[in-house]
Amino acid sequence: MPENPMPTARTRVVRQADRGVYDREAVYQILDEGLICHIGFVVDGQPFVIPTSYGRKGASLYVHGSAASRMLRRLKEGVPVCITVTLLDGLVLARSAFNHSMNYRSVVILGKAIPVDDPEEKRAAMRVLAEHILPGRWDDARQPNERELKATSVLRVPIEEFSAKVRSGPPIDDRGDYSFPTWAGVLPLEMKWGAAIDDPHLEPGTVVPRYVENYSRKR
Repeated sequence: MPENPMPTARTRVVRQADRGVYDREAVYQILDEGLICHIGFVVDGQPFVIPTSYGRKGASLYVHGSAASRMLRRLKEGVPVCITVTLLDGLVLARSAFNHSMNYRSVVILGKAIPVDDPEEKRAAMRVLAEHILPGRWDDARQPNERELKATSVLRVPIEEFSAKVRSGPPIDDRGDYSFPTWAGVLPLEMKWGAAIDDPHLEPGTVVPRYVENYSRKR
């Protein structure tokens, strides 16, 4: 397990520094619970921020997509990237509108993406990506064939320069506002999923797998 790095000038949390988290395991927990990351990069002076799925194995974050993807083609060139993942845990309602907030857990990773060209690592990375979304699905689905592998680009971003920021707990009001006659507190938020819906082309008698029925993002 890599050690926790010291925060750099680029990753040290400045605004509300007490919310900064630099523990690798805490960062991994946030990454493993999330589903979507946003990748920021610059092309000819124009910033872009693109949402995409991801997967983590050890100290590596994997992303993938079509080999024709402009984002992936640029990332292969070694342009600097900023990857963020945010989990929203609650709305924090203070007595004053100024002090309203949110409870959240977020991660920022800085670095450069490395193309995954080795066929075995590429296939293993695609398994990581699939299992991140739905553990158990990879072994239950048809594996990618050679044509599909060639049509897919996979990139690895080392999780080396990073930080997390976390807010939790009740609202923080100004002392003079605590007697203001309105409700204050936290409205918790969480991701929920419904009952699985059969594909209309499903073969008769095919049952919903247990890993779908018992799906959860809590790791």
